Amino acid sequence: MKQIRQRFIKIALLALTLAMLLVAGVINAVHYVNTTSELKETLNYLVESENNNTQKKQGKFDIEKEEALSTDESAQLYRHKGSDHRMNTKLEESRYFIAIQSADGEAFLGTGTKETEYAKEDLLLIAENIFASGKASGYANNYLYQVTQNTDGSKSAVFLNIESKRSEIVSLAVISLIACAVGILLSLLLVSLLSKRAIQPMMDNIERQKRFITDAGHELKTPLTVISANMDVLSMDIGPNEWIQSTQKQAANMRKLVNELVYLSRMDEADSALEMHEFNLSNAVRDTADPFIGMAEFNGKNLIVNAEDKLIFNGDEAAVRRLIGILCDNAVKYAPEDSDIHVSLRQSGKNIIFQTENTMKEPLSEEALTHLFDRFYRGDESRSKEENSGFGIGLSVARAITEKHNGTIKAKIVDDDKLQIICTLPKGRVLS
Repeated sequence: MKQIRQRFIKIALLALTLAMLLVAGVINAVHYVNTTSELKETLNYLVESENNNTQKKQGKFDIEKEEALSTDESAQLYRHKGSDHRMNTKLEESRYFIAIQSADGEAFLGTGTKETEYAKEDLLLIAENIFASGKASGYANNYLYQVTQNTDGSKSAVFLNIESKRSEIVSLAVISLIACAVGILLSLLLVSLLSKRAIQPMMDNIERQKRFITDAGHELKTPLTVISANMDVLSMDIGPNEWIQSTQKQAANMRKLVNELVYLSRMDEADSALEMHEFNLSNAVRDTADPFIGMAEFNGKNLIVNAEDKLIFNGDEAAVRRLIGILCDNAVKYAPEDSDIHVSLRQSGKNIIFQTENTMKEPLSEEALTHLFDRFYRGDESRSKEENSGFGIGLSVARAITEKHNGTIKAKIVDDDKLQIICTLPKGRVLS
């Protein structure tokens, strides 16, 4: 239940986070587009006004006259479109300046300047750099500018201060991020509080399934035992018989399936206890893999075991030995004849890696690989056609044992035709 609840919380939190980020991104994008459009509209209005006012004012202005013009007088130059009250209001709130470059290349400030935060020398330096660059429009420092070529060879440039608008954009972005962070934390709190109730119906179904499997397993053991005993009696009575042998074989298979299902159901239970103690995992791998060496040789295969010495692991030894046996059996069973099967054990940092590698009889698709540890799943045709292929539940048991020890197990394909199953067990150590 804990793992399902954690997964539910992660998925729900991820969905809410993406939704909040998407909303915040759309809001900021719309605000940015609207602000940029508004600034360009204001700049275009200023440029149009300047073009109208330069019909008889082209050329070099006297610096003293320019300095004598007050801000109110310069603003008056741009009120010839008094009917546009909204734009005039924007101009009143805007900071801008106008620069002119005469035909002989000398730059000076125009009379329409409404910029009091910076010294005129600094404004003139900005204008000179823009004239020298030859660009017609763009951004410079905290200004949006546009340069116009006049008929007498001079140039005029209007610079609109966008510092306040940039601050608005940044402020909205920061506020959005803070709001998203707070929203994510609140979502985490709410999802954590409500997740148990949300998944409770599913957990009840899972628990009922587990109880059914356990109860059915116990109920099936008795008739299977009776069938096996009756077949043994018949075999002694009438001698060897293919029908008796077939029934005995199927009864044994059913008993194995029932035992695996009951074991898997118990491993899935959250309160199922493992007999945890430290044991020599290196010896456990060698002892468990040893019978499979003979099995592999009998089937024309070569099983190679390479286990580092004195690796100690704290876990349920019987369960871990069962895990090793399942993976070795799987590798031997589905490897083709005249092929090598590699079983290895090594330490990696604080973890212990147990790995099997075998050549596949038939290619395994990526989709099949993702379902390899699902119950009753057999990914390729060879797994279904093999006479001793099993029930497709062994790897599910292996995953359950691994996860019960807080480990991970995964499968991957290497060199196009080799299957690796890698089991990572945590907190291993080397015996000193």
